[in-house]
Amino acid sequence: MLLHFQDSAKLKTRNVAFETSYYARDSITLSQLRDLSSKRRAIEESINGSSHLTPAIAREMAGGVTSPIAQDLLKLEGYLPLLENLIECVQAEINNKPQVRQWTVDLRFRWTSPLSGSSVNPLSGPKYYRVDDLRYELCMVLNLFGALLRERALEILPVDLIKAAQLFRQAAGVYQHMAEKVLPDLQPVLAISADRPPEATVTMATIMSIVCLAEAQAVTARKAEEKGTSGSLLAKLHYGVVQLLDEALNILRERDSESTDVSEKFRRFLNLSKVLHESRSQRYIAADFRTEEKLGMAVGVLRHSMNRVQMVRPPYEDVWKPVYRQEIDALGQMLRKCEQENEFIWRDKVPRVDELPILEGKKLVMASPYQAFGLDRDFVFVT
Repeated sequence: MLLHFQDSAKLKTRNVAFETSYYARDSITLSQLRDLSSKRRAIEESINGSSHLTPAIAREMAGGVTSPIAQDLLKLEGYLPLLENLIECVQAEINNKPQVRQWTVDLRFRWTSPLSGSSVNPLSGPKYYRVDDLRYELCMVLNLFGALLRERALEILPVDLIKAAQLFRQAAGVYQHMAEKVLPDLQPVLAISADRPPEATVTMATIMSIVCLAEAQAVTARKAEEKGTSGSLLAKLHYGVVQLLDEALNILRERDSESTDVSEKFRRFLNLSKVLHESRSQRYIAADFRTEEKLGMAVGVLRHSMNRVQMVRPPYEDVWKPVYRQEIDALGQMLRKCEQENEFIWRDKVPRVDELPILEGKKLVMASPYQAFGLDRDFVFVT
């Protein structure tokens, strides 16, 4: 039932050498800048697919971790503290010396945007968005961190639902931190550029945080299904997913002037996920009506759900086609059984759409707050 949207993790970047951009006054600062460059290069090679490490060497360097996604998360956990620390030091120096605004030759932070609708040119390849500001680098690295936490959650989902839900909540916290703490300060810098990626907007960070919460809620519903929870509660849990996705879609629609370049695939993912979880909720409601021998209501709920699902039929080549087909087959099978029982046994009146019960949701998940790593090293620059 949980759709996989993996595009957000397909970020690419180009090389940055901090030691050639910042003028270090002492050898310790120079060493720390080189360490930053080295850790960033490891991330860059991994996400760009240019690493020459064998799987065995990569596993050994990661302390025995076998998952490439988990290995990349470890690399980010090594890079983020250094980057956050550098930003704090640079900002403190600027605050102390307002006349000092730029000590760098050229930072050239360049990232692609997989969430953009025009991110790939068939002739020139992926488009790189360049912003020469450390906070832009932090924004895009946190985007990658949140996206990889989602990927790791999807990776372990078949074997550990509890851990998967925790990772989705952690990812939600990363995006929430971006929206509240990182991106507001970056907006004046981005405002002077007519071209910025969706990943660098408060709108998209907020939407991605809500999407991660919806995914955590969906995993919670699956865990409740395994425990044999009542149908009425399961219906509410799945509709809680719908409510979260509705919130994300409403934000996207309300602020479309800021986010017109958001990919159509991402929009389709939100709509299809919403309708599939709404269908699952209605199947549980119909099952309860069937148990109560209210077959007319069951048929009405299922017919309405079938109409809703058929309206968002994905294209033939869509990667979500099997999940869609699985849901519509289950829905159709249940509808046929209820219609047959009602026609030959109960003969209940099938209600109109406006007579169907109003769906209720129950949201149980919250974002896990992102904690900055709190590294405290001094950088001494030539100003």
